[in-house]
Amino acid sequence: MSTANEKTVNAVVVGDVMLDSWLLGSAKRLAQEAPVPVMSLEATENAPGGAANTAANLVALGARVRLVGVVGDDPPGDELVQSLRLLGVETDLLTVPGRRTAHKRRLVASGQLTARYDEEDHDVLPMEAEQELLQRVKAAVRRADVVVACDYGGGVCTPAVRRSLAGVGLLVVDAHAVAPWRECAPAAVLPNYAEVVRLLGDEDGAVDRPAYLTARSDRLLELTGAGIVVTTLDGEGTLLHRSGRPAYRTYAQPAPPHMATGAGDTYTAAFTLWLAGGASPEEAAQAGQAAAGVVVRRPGTAICTRHDLLRALRRREGAVQTPERLARLLDEHRRRGERVVFTNGCFDVLHRGHVTYLEQAGRLGEVLVVAVNSDASVARLKGPGRPVNSCEDRMSVLAALNDVDYVVEFDEDTPERLLSMIRPDLYVKGGDYTPEMLPEAPLVRALGGEVRVLGYLPDRSTTAIIGRMQSLSEQLLPPDV
Repeated sequence: MSTANEKTVNAVVVGDVMLDSWLLGSAKRLAQEAPVPVMSLEATENAPGGAANTAANLVALGARVRLVGVVGDDPPGDELVQSLRLLGVETDLLTVPGRRTAHKRRLVASGQLTARYDEEDHDVLPMEAEQELLQRVKAAVRRADVVVACDYGGGVCTPAVRRSLAGVGLLVVDAHAVAPWRECAPAAVLPNYAEVVRLLGDEDGAVDRPAYLTARSDRLLELTGAGIVVTTLDGEGTLLHRSGRPAYRTYAQPAPPHMATGAGDTYTAAFTLWLAGGASPEEAAQAGQAAAGVVVRRPGTAICTRHDLLRALRRREGAVQTPERLARLLDEHRRRGERVVFTNGCFDVLHRGHVTYLEQAGRLGEVLVVAVNSDASVARLKGPGRPVNSCEDRMSVLAALNDVDYVVEFDEDTPERLLSMIRPDLYVKGGDYTPEMLPEAPLVRALGGEVRVLGYLPDRSTTAIIGRMQSLSEQLLPPDV
């Protein structure tokens, strides 16, 4: 899959910002006043929400971002500005006295979302504030490669603001109501399914939502005036429509609804950045889906980094590779300036020592390659009865580890042929070696790489585990009669 290019994208996000607060604790009793749980507050986690979350994700994915919006003269506004600056977002947030910063608080008791309460104003902006906001928007978009409008009905995206965005080079709109944006002729709009049903004026009685939308692709493009319409289908993924092409489907791994907070913002950020970087709309949709898949596995309002996304995209392509294809893939990673880490071993019975060591290795670069001895190679190295698990099984288990990007098989006693093909930036081994004890070290250094030995957990080895299993088996056998 193609990715956004190396050029830093200058993005401007305009829209409704908010502060997300997660109040975490436990509930072990009911209140005397009513049969409701009493929650003991243990921690509060604040994060940018709405347009601010989209901006934060864009920065994490590698863009330079300027955020234009409105906050109130209140503590949530101060907290939001501070958190955005810490995340690297250039803030251009207009403070409007007397207006409340949108603030969404969620109560989570022992991991269970129990309640949410919101404070926000949807009043029309005072004329003076709107004029100031317009000036800030116009100044920001002059330097933008892409503009993202996040219109959630919070009062920022007024008709005048929308008109000021008409004609910008690349405009992506994430709005609860996309029809008002038609006059801007956006490059892409990203409504959810319920918003599309309202736009079409239909009643939601569709059993097969993708089929329902596919039959109405042309109508959606006409009603929105957009070059691309991406309809999010919650746990069912997304459907992308563009003129002259069949609808394109992406698929999601379902997650509990309370884990999906902010996932749409993350999707918008990744989709926009990939599109701005030269990817096709279909590739951008896959990037958006993969990024959303990252954050729905994390608590709270989460952010997907570029490293997270590239790893998620690689996993969609498959971790187990042939040496020849792997060498081509790694050339692309090196072109993007990513550090390639290589290690090898039998990994016959995967244990805690292996997992800890691979976690350490994965933190040393952007791409971790694990080379696995073939069955014949293990038998030569370890003797009769080994391996316990076939190479196919060993590679499948390794590929499932979060820190492993690629897995490849080799049949020789040492991985020198693979090292010559892959040319890693860093070659690591675990155990009580020194770099000088590794026969591969001179080759790695000759190829321009570094050699490093990582620590290991004592008494954590495949041989020790097999020995304990054999001993236990002997103890359980009935005595000879």
